[in-house]
Amino acid sequence: MTARARTEWSTQRERSTRSALRLILWIALHLGRAPARALLYPITLYFLLKAGPQRRASRRFLTQVLGRPARLREVARHLHSFAATILDRVYLLAGRRELLDIRLHRPELVTDRVAAGQGFLLLGSHLGSFELLRALAIEEARIPLKILMYPAHNRIITELLHALNPTIADSVISLASPQPLLAVKESLDAHGLVGLLGDRCLPGEPAAICDFLGRRAAFPSGPMSLAAVTGAPVILAFGIYRGGNRYDVSFELLAERVELERRERTRREASLHVWVQRYADRLAYHTRAAPYNWFNFYDFWEDDDASARTS
Repeated sequence: MTARARTEWSTQRERSTRSALRLILWIALHLGRAPARALLYPITLYFLLKAGPQRRASRRFLTQVLGRPARLREVARHLHSFAATILDRVYLLAGRRELLDIRLHRPELVTDRVAAGQGFLLLGSHLGSFELLRALAIEEARIPLKILMYPAHNRIITELLHALNPTIADSVISLASPQPLLAVKESLDAHGLVGLLGDRCLPGEPAAICDFLGRRAAFPSGPMSLAAVTGAPVILAFGIYRGGNRYDVSFELLAERVELERRERTRREASLHVWVQRYADRLAYHTRAAPYNWFNFYDFWEDDDASARTS
């Protein structure tokens, strides 16, 4: 994979229009969840037919993780799961959490540190719904969560969802801002949480090549470098969609402190790679357990496996 391919996600165009999304939001909020979920089937069919790059990326991923050629119905299930999590974000941001069955696993890893006034990094991914965690934190006003993100991607849907709950826009630390790392430090010093995703490389961002699901993939090294610089603990978070209205949100401690070798550059890079690989290993574990929650719809792996390239 070239550096350009690693950042392919950042140039994918939005396929939904503002008017179509507004109609879906109106149906979701005024007619209810059942009619809105019925719309997911034609939406899935549309993307199955029209979103060629995403469809092919889904099939390649599922072929890899399932260990056999992925069927079309499995690709459709994959796209449907993604659409379902987007719809449920609407209800979370609109304060309709009662419509969802959200089960928390080891929440004390977060709540105990918040109660003790300890800032930390909450490291997620595009496996499942990380937005679920942000919505829960905003609902629980006592959890001071900021999200370090690149807001320019999927601008239309982001703007519409933020309009549902303007508070969520205030929780963003933009990577496009002049000094995002200063804002991160201020949040941690104020005993807050900073959430970020560790599975997509931004243009120009240093990457570590890791083993992932039996192949080589590029993961950004920035999150682990940030953890090392700030000295903040790192807790992993996964919001997995189980179908229907159920989500399982699990937390696990990756590190109380990320320590990197300081004496020479090559040894520092090697120790950084170890930490990124630990993250990739945990992500692979949860991905195998819930493959239809994988929402990176682009060529993810570093190596070129022609056998996985089916239409």
